[in-house]
Amino acid sequence: QIQLVESGGGLVQPGGSLSVSCSASGTIISIGVMGWYRQGPGKQRELVATVISGGSTTYADSVKGRFTISRDNAKNTVYLQMNSLKPEDTAVYYCNAVIAPNQPFQYYNYWGQGTQVTVSS
Repeated sequence: QIQLVESGGGLVQPGGSLSVSCSASGTIISIGVMGWYRQGPGKQRELVATVISGGSTTYADSVKGRFTISRDNAKNTVYLQMNSLKPEDTAVYYCNAVIAPNQPFQYYNYWGQGTQVTVSS
């Protein structure tokens, strides 16, 4: 049984920093892309950032230069460092990973339970 367990998040003032992390557990053959999505109040879920096993990253335009995604392949963990936070960054942040749990090259999509990030004074 594959699980993605998130930690971090919370309340921070505008301009502040926060980090979230997500660890995958279970029987894992390999992990492809890992990423973070978010869903703000009354909004659709949107992509924040992704990172592949080799380290290449992509970011939504709205977070470029402020957020940094990274991963530790040995720990099956992905991180998101969020700096210069704005009220519009308020959302539930979801971890996502494409994982091969049983056989090589047979990948499935998995989601974490979500963690709340609130940016407010």
